[in-house]
Formats: sequence, C-alpha cells, structure tokens
Amino acid sequence: MQAAEQAVFSRGVTVETLMDQAGIGVARAIHQFFPRAGTCIVFAGKGHNGGDALVAAEQLQRIGWKIDLRLPFAEENCSELTQKKLKALQESTLKLGDTIDRAPFTIILDGLLGTGAKSFLREPIRSAAREINRLRREDNAFVFAVDLPTGLDADSGENDPEDSVVADFTVTIGYAKHGLIVDSALDFVGRIEVVPLPGLWPDATAVNELVATPFSLGSILSRRKFDAYKNEFGRIGVVAGSRGFVGAANMATEGALRAGAGLVEVFVPEEIYDIVASSAPVEAMVKPIRRYRDLLEETVDVWAVGPGLGKSRAADILGLIENAKQPMIVDADGLNIVADKVDVLRSCRGPRLLTPHPGEMKRLMDVGKMARAGIARNFCVRFPITLLLKGSRTIVCERAKPISYNTTGNPGMASGGMGDVLTGVCAGLAGRGLALYDCGRIGAWACGRAAEVSVFQKAQSEESLLASDVLANLGSAFNELRNPPV
Repeated sequence: MQAAEQAVFSRGVTVETLMDQAGIGVARAIHQFFPRAGTCIVFAGKGHNGGDALVAAEQLQRIGWKIDLRLPFAEENCSELTQKKLKALQESTLKLGDTIDRAPFTIILDGLLGTGAKSFLREPIRSAAREINRLRREDNAFVFAVDLPTGLDADSGENDPEDSVVADFTVTIGYAKHGLIVDSALDFVGRIEVVPLPGLWPDATAVNELVATPFSLGSILSRRKFDAYKNEFGRIGVVAGSRGFVGAANMATEGALRAGAGLVEVFVPEEIYDIVASSAPVEAMVKPIRRYRDLLEETVDVWAVGPGLGKSRAADILGLIENAKQPMIVDADGLNIVADKVDVLRSCRGPRLLTPHPGEMKRLMDVGKMARAGIARNFCVRFPITLLLKGSRTIVCERAKPISYNTTGNPGMASGGMGDVLTGVCAGLAGRGLALYDCGRIGAWACGRAAEVSVFQKAQSEESLLASDVLANLGSAFNELRNPPV
C-alpha cells in the first residue's frame, strides 16, 4: 500500500486528493448499508486515518446525517491536513460539545489509527477504543472501521487482547490488508468493503491472495447478447433430495435458475417424485430415476450433486462424481460420500467444485490446527479440484491460482438451506461457461450480498433471515455486481 501510494504521488496526485477519495468511498459504503440518515459518532485520530473519517462525516452530513465528533487529541496536535478537514466539517455542522437529538439508529466511525500503528493501544486511544466498544455493546451501534479496526495489526492480524475495536464493517482503502483476512481477525473486522483508488489496483497475476469485490468480479459476468437463447446458458442437472429432504433439492434448483441457467432438470428418486414435482419451481423439469448410475447417459452441461441426497445409494453417486465428464458442483451428502473414498478426486473425468462447510471439510481431510487458508491450499495441492470452503470469510482455492476471500454476508446466513442455494447458484454460473474458480467466487459474493440486501433493505434481521430471502434478492446482488454503486 505504501509503495502504491508513493507511485501515485510521483504522478502528481496529492495526499489530500487521496484522502478526499478515501473519505467519499467510506461515506458511500455506509450509505450502501444504511440508506436512511441516522446519527454518526466520529472518533477521529490525529493522523490521516482521522482525516479520512472526517471527510466521510462531512459527506454524510450533506445528506442529512447528524454528526457527533469525539476527538481524543487536541486540534493543534492533529496533522495539518486532518486539521483542515476538521475545520471543513465544523463549518458545516454542530460545534464540538453541542448536544444533538439522536436519530433512530447510530453508527460509529472508527478513524483513530491507520496502518502505521504496531504496538498495543496507549492513552488516549485506549479509552476511545473502549468507548466505541461500549457504545456498540450497550447502544447497539454499528461500527465502521476506516481502513482497519483500531488495535489490529495491518500485516499480521494480531490485536490488542483487551481493547481492540470490534467492527461490524471495515471499509479498507485501496487494498485489503493481509491482517484483515486472517482467521483470528474475523470477529474484529466484520464485513470488508474495499474502496478502490485510481492507480492502486494490483496486477492479479502478481499476487497470491485476492478479495472478491464488484470491481474485481464484475468484468467476469458479461452481459447477454440481445439474440441470446436458452441453450447458451447451460442445461443443469440437479441430483438432490431424499425422503424428508425435499427442500434441499428445490432450493438448489431455484438457485441455478436465479443464477441464469438456461434449463434446469431435477433428478430425484421415484419415491419422492410426486412431492418434488408438486413443489419444485415451475420453471424446472423434474424427472424420476431408479438408478443414479443411469445419469451418466443424460445430456447435461453441468451437474449439481448432493443437497439432501442421503447416503443410501452411495456407490452410484460416487460413480457419478468420478465418471461424469461435465463440470460438477459437489456439496452436502455428495461430500460425505466422497469423504469415505476421497482418493476418487484424483481420477474424476471432469472439473469439480467442492463446497464444504467446516464440518464437512474435517471429514474430507485431517485439518488439525491449520488455519483455513492452509487447509484450502493443502487440499488443492493434494487433489486437482476447486475448493470453496464456506464460513464467515468464504475461501475459494484452486491449484496455481490466487486464494480468494469473500467479503459479503452476515451471521444470519448461519441457518439451513444457504449451502443448497449456493450450490445451485454456482451450477447456474457454470452453465454459461465460467471457470469453476470464478463460479465459486461470484456465487459466494452474490449469495452473501443477497443476504445483506435482505437485512439492510428488506427489513429482515439476523434472526429472521432465510435461504428463501437470499433467493429472492439474488437479482439485486447480480445487478450490483455488474454496476457497483457510485
């Protein structure tokens, strides 16, 4: 980040210009999640991180937000540029120390420390960080960290064990810093949003870690030609469902349809055919089967195998996973069947995307105490597959490609059916010819963003969020992926 900034400065871009762009980006990210104005409490430090927060606060104030300033340092101790941004904000809002009527909800901007901070927190920053955490805990305020949460090391992800700021959102500038994506930082960082700055995007061929954002993924998802027809977008075969688990098949099916599949066929055992046929999306075709091994003869472009499948016909399913020539997404009971004979992954005749949650991953390999990134890399070294390791920072990994971290989603997704939807979405994306690596990255981003839309724009909550809400809001997510908010 420092090297990139210096390169930009050498081309004549000023520090103030970058600060203004960063602050505007932070305000835009806040508006994305909170489109209605509320109260913003700004904790601004004396450096440029504080300046970024002050620019963001001024932008919010212009669209109706009430701004409450909290400065741990005297104005004269702030950097010259931060003082300038402070004065600009003070000229257009309430004076320091004035009381304000609180809006129905409150967010906090953590602009105390930037990437240069390395040591444990000292006063007065420590007291300010404690106050941020108190407001989050007692007043249910949402915390937006500017660039990184105060107390978190940008490189290692290490944090002050007692007083690091716990952020709900981290709006990071230019690049996502490595410290934001390590496992130990997850609960301090929350949702990552990257503010792109001109000239600061890395060459993706020169890095070994990426974060998934609209700016890095949008170009992969091209628009359809005006004369497009359904056969161009794939015939998806969904192999899912068993007695008592019909919903899994239906959610995977609708996920494929909502991701743009041209045709979707659902293959189910004869004993549940009537139930699935009467409850499946009307746009799908439901077909009864006697033996899964017969599916090798079907004319299908992409397979989605596993949701709600059970293990009663494991041998046939394993044969399908090994011998189908088409790309395949393998999830749920498909993974559990593979786990009993994992070496089959070395001899699969077509590309495979595996989408395990942590429990399924433990059945696939001995993970020990490895970090999630290490688990993904080791598994992809052992087997020639694409891995999507689900979690609060979903990882997509493939041999010889950068490991990718998802940025979207919320804790409400920790409920049944979310993985079934993701399986279908990835299959639908594969139907249009995308590489499985890109299907996993886009699929995880779109499902996570649809969950966010459900909560922040459609009045759901972390408790009430359902997989069906994600399905209903996939359109908004795909639209945003193609046209990021500006």
